[in-house]
Amino acid sequence: MLREAARRRRAKPTPAGRRDLINELDRKVHWLSAWMIHNANHLRPARDGLKVGGHQASSASMATILSALYFGVLTPKDRIAVKPHASPAFHAIEYLFGRQTRDQLERFRAFGGAQSYPSRTKDYDAVDFSTGSVGMGVAISAFASIVQDYLIAHGRLSEGDAGRMIAVLGDAELDEGNIYEALIEGAKHDLRNCWWIVDYNRQSLDATTTDRMFQRFDDIFRACGWDVVTLKYGRLLEAAFREPGGKALKAWIETAPNDLYAALSFQGGQAWRTRLTADMGDNPTLAALLARRDDEDLGRLMTNLGGHDLDLLLETFAAANDPKPRLFIAYTIKGIGLPFQGHKDNHSGLMTPSQMEAFQVGMGVAQGREWEKFAGLPRPADDYEAFIASLPMAAKTRTTAPPTIPVPQAFPIGKGGERASTQASFGKILSALAREGGPLADAIMTTSPDVTVSTNLGGFVNQRGLFSRSVRADRFKDAAIASPQKWLAGPRGQHVELGIAEHNLFTMLAAAGLAADVFGQRLLPIGTVYDPFINRGLDALNYACYQDARFLLVATPSGLTLAPEGGAHQSIHTPLIGIAQPGLTYFEPAFVDELALILQWSFEHLQSPDGGSVYLRLSTRQIVQPDRSWDSDAKADLLKGAYWHYPPGPNAQLALVYAGAVAPEALEAFEQIREDIPDAGLLAIPSPDLAHRDWTRALADRATGSGAQAHIEHLLADLAPRAALTTVIDGPPLALSWLGGVAGHRVTPLGIDRFGQSGDIPDLFRAYRLDTDAIVEATATGLIAVEHSA
Repeated sequence: MLREAARRRRAKPTPAGRRDLINELDRKVHWLSAWMIHNANHLRPARDGLKVGGHQASSASMATILSALYFGVLTPKDRIAVKPHASPAFHAIEYLFGRQTRDQLERFRAFGGAQSYPSRTKDYDAVDFSTGSVGMGVAISAFASIVQDYLIAHGRLSEGDAGRMIAVLGDAELDEGNIYEALIEGAKHDLRNCWWIVDYNRQSLDATTTDRMFQRFDDIFRACGWDVVTLKYGRLLEAAFREPGGKALKAWIETAPNDLYAALSFQGGQAWRTRLTADMGDNPTLAALLARRDDEDLGRLMTNLGGHDLDLLLETFAAANDPKPRLFIAYTIKGIGLPFQGHKDNHSGLMTPSQMEAFQVGMGVAQGREWEKFAGLPRPADDYEAFIASLPMAAKTRTTAPPTIPVPQAFPIGKGGERASTQASFGKILSALAREGGPLADAIMTTSPDVTVSTNLGGFVNQRGLFSRSVRADRFKDAAIASPQKWLAGPRGQHVELGIAEHNLFTMLAAAGLAADVFGQRLLPIGTVYDPFINRGLDALNYACYQDARFLLVATPSGLTLAPEGGAHQSIHTPLIGIAQPGLTYFEPAFVDELALILQWSFEHLQSPDGGSVYLRLSTRQIVQPDRSWDSDAKADLLKGAYWHYPPGPNAQLALVYAGAVAPEALEAFEQIREDIPDAGLLAIPSPDLAHRDWTRALADRATGSGAQAHIEHLLADLAPRAALTTVIDGPPLALSWLGGVAGHRVTPLGIDRFGQSGDIPDLFRAYRLDTDAIVEATATGLIAVEHSA
């Protein structure tokens, strides 16, 4: 009992004792992050001779900010995106909390070890938001705050459970344009509970950053409704400014160029003394201020910036106790405490073994105890363990997965013989879901970058409304002005309207698609966009998929079928994005009945533990719908990516293969070809992605001795071994031409590999060889080639 009482007393230190403990733990974070990188580069065997890296300088400049947050500020409700190059400091902190293992630290940047940059899906410790592509982790914190407010407004999260969405970033990240797109969108949505904390070390990969940029940041952020808090000087410098000569010292610092300050920080106390004396040697009070300090004290004073003053950070963060968004500009020295602090080349710098030996001595860590959590610190390990266990962040755990939302077994598909487009039919299906209601409709959140109407989301929004934290009047409705858009805006709305910024669309989808993991509340986000403009947000799309966010991306119109709009609006290569992007399953249905089955599968796939996100490439082209029913085998084939629209005869010598909106031309060409080759087959590929993925997986399995066979191999086995294939897609020929590698069939591929132009579909399909005549001609050429090679 005495020991337990002592442990409880240790767990509740005085405020001063608490600051001392955090300071000591911060020292450990500096040590472990530097040692982790040193071990990876100098001690661990290097089989390929490559430098491992790890950014010791970038991690050091951010370490105290992270220590202040994790040991003094954060609660389990808060979520944080950590600067990519501060990954070692983050892993060190998680190790001290017991959520990271020594084995992971020893394998930092090695296979299966702690990742180079914090990763939700690859790291052992609990990462809130992945980072790596600079700027992306910053933006998602803003959209996560919007998602949090959405859940609160819908009664799925209490106001008291709201946390702060925090990003810690390097100042060079502020050059990324997507940050400002997110900033503007946040202003539109009355952003709150969002902090961005800048490690303002004024050095980037190649150079020292532009002087006085912080003044511009101040103006930009204040204009968007943020509070801006600048932490330029630590307590030592502030005290020195109050001494005789202090005003002159402060005036000199205020006008010193960034590169000069960095260079003097690298050179140390004697260099500071020489330069200050040279610039202001005629000021006797400043000379006395300098004389009162030896070189070591002077170097410590001049590098005592706000981002390294733990007490200042703790007090500043604690004072920010309202939901207003805040930008904290924390001045730091890049590589603080390391032998290359301030050096312009320190971004990828590594301490040499001799430098590390000196650093280790200075940290008081005995040889052989480098990985021990509290080695080199002045107190017993129990004191630190008890203190950490008492912190709010010690209770942080991974969020429990919410229940799966049931999906209706059938969606409306219209009638056979009608003309319909997949884009318009998607809108009708979604509108019907909204009208009928139920758990699935309630879980859907839609969003679009100012193309809500033109991507057929209008019906859903009419039913479910726009999301706004406050009710907004519809002035057109109030004035009795007729409009098909009856979009009421308020807290219960389910559509988040965005400006024309595709990065914002995909970042919003990432944040909403992580709601189950981050907030414990499942959303089914659906984002619509013009298909060619996926490219504008591709980094953010990749970022969303990398952290396993779950969403449905509906992109339309596909390819040349948006004919009059011209080449700038005709997507050419997006099917290759769909095939190549991990975590995203791409479909290109031709008909509405296919779309309905795919949507049903998609809503289940979004919720499956081994699922992912889905990309539908749809079309505005109206085509005649088939009158058919789907048995279980046909459904299974469709949802494996391919099915025989018309099965081939025994040992057939030919098959046409199509995907998407070119179905009418493929069907017409097929009817002509069957007059001469009655046993030909017509193969539909509603998902080139699933078919290709299944095939490559079977190849990999067979390499290990498995007898696995892919679905597409089963289908193509119906053809003769030397049969010809003609493939056609309103996209890159490569999306289907890989079929020739499955069983060795000769492929004649048709598709788009040039920029389009304005016109109508008949003219464009004829010009770019997607029309019926081109398909028939390509088929004849393929058959002749097969015969000649026999």
